[in-house]
Amino acid sequence: MTTAPNPSGDRPILLRIEDLHKAFPVPYDVWERIRRRPQQKVRALNGVSLFVHSGETIGIVGESGCGKSTLARCIVRLYDADRGQIHFDDLDVLTLSGARLRAYNRRVQMVFQDPFTSL
Repeated sequence: MTTAPNPSGDRPILLRIEDLHKAFPVPYDVWERIRRRPQQKVRALNGVSLFVHSGETIGIVGESGCGKSTLARCIVRLYDADRGQIHFDDLDVLTLSGARLRAYNRRVQMVFQDPFTSL
């Protein structure tokens, strides 16, 4: 594993996401099943990478449908990523299960902002 560059000096990287991918299947039509066409997918995340250092706060901003909520749901493991890596405080988040996943979920949470109150 390669180490990520640390432009913040000596502050450790708290959250590291590398090459994260998540796609959702498009519902099949009956005729598509009969014709045996491959199921289409919508890519919500396509190679997302980011680093958050200890003491930093980030905000994810973008237009509707760009993948902000999907990224947050992958980080807290409400969605399983199709590909990529998520490391939090040196834990491989994508391999956590049981008590370790519950302990992780007590430390990491999503905070959604109402867009009308932010204006």
